[in-house]
Amino acid sequence: MKVFKLNPNNPDMDLINEAINILSIGGVILYPTDTVYGLGANIFDKFAVKRIYNIKKRPHDKPMSISVSNIKDISIISNLSQNQEELIKNYLPGPYTFILNKKPIVPNFVTPNTYTVGIRIPDSKISRMLSCNFPIITTSANVSNLKTLNNPKDILKQLNVDVDLVLDVGTLNNSKPSKIIDLTKIDPVIIRD
Repeated sequence: MKVFKLNPNNPDMDLINEAINILSIGGVILYPTDTVYGLGANIFDKFAVKRIYNIKKRPHDKPMSISVSNIKDISIISNLSQNQEELIKNYLPGPYTFILNKKPIVPNFVTPNTYTVGIRIPDSKISRMLSCNFPIITTSANVSNLKTLNNPKDILKQLNVDVDLVLDVGTLNNSKPSKIIDLTKIDPVIIRD
């Protein structure tokens, strides 16, 4: 397992490119977002996504959210209405996950048993750079139903399994996951505050 120490405001591009390469060949990474540390994988790699389910001990029928690098990239995985896009532009990048109707390109192993997908654009330079070539999984780096921790050392101890790469920016000030807002209804619905 590789560990890269990074400055969140000025990350080393060689290390970011190596992380993107690891994601592109099916690796699983631990990386910082604007809220908590997340586990990431290329959404199109079934084996890597299943590894995240296993690492988190998360039921395989529970969908995971996706991170993209910018508003334009949301159109890869969802058809945005003009109203949805205008609303999202007010909140992203930021600590929000928006539930939208998914396109068929989103694999069912990422979002099983649902026609929707949770989409994030974290207010984190590192997160956005990691998803510049393809969307990645963004799910809190914790065992399901256990406390979300805010530094890689404690997270790895809780997970009790190696990932392929850790992007370590130190202890995050936040340990609260993103607010979830469902935009698939006529009016937005807050799922998690």
